[in-house]
Amino acid sequence: MNWMLVAAGGALGSLARYGLARLWPAVPGEWPLATMSANLLGSFTIGAVAVWVAARGAGHEEALRLFFMTGVLGGFTTYSAFALETVTLAGEGAWLRAIGYTLATVIACAVLAQAGRLVGAFLTEI
Repeated sequence: MNWMLVAAGGALGSLARYGLARLWPAVPGEWPLATMSANLLGSFTIGAVAVWVAARGAGHEEALRLFFMTGVLGGFTTYSAFALETVTLAGEGAWLRAIGYTLATVIACAVLAQAGRLVGAFLTEI
């Protein structure tokens, strides 16, 4: 049963990420907006969902975590595309863009994950 939760969630997350890639196609030499958007939104969301899932209680925690965090958000966010796009920018000679993209993504994702946790904690209190 657990694998079905992960698979269903992963399919939804992957389709959402595909939609972003169609909305913002990659432009050579520019920041990959679709991947960055997916990772930023996913970081915020996983922070909020982690707190929300923990507040639901032990009865449903594992199923919610597997579906939303491992499945949906695992399919939506993408470290491998981020890494490939970073080295592609560098390989195209856009070293400063690659460094900026890396720093902006890593720092913003961490900040947004914490912001998500704060929002999740607030929402569980109301």
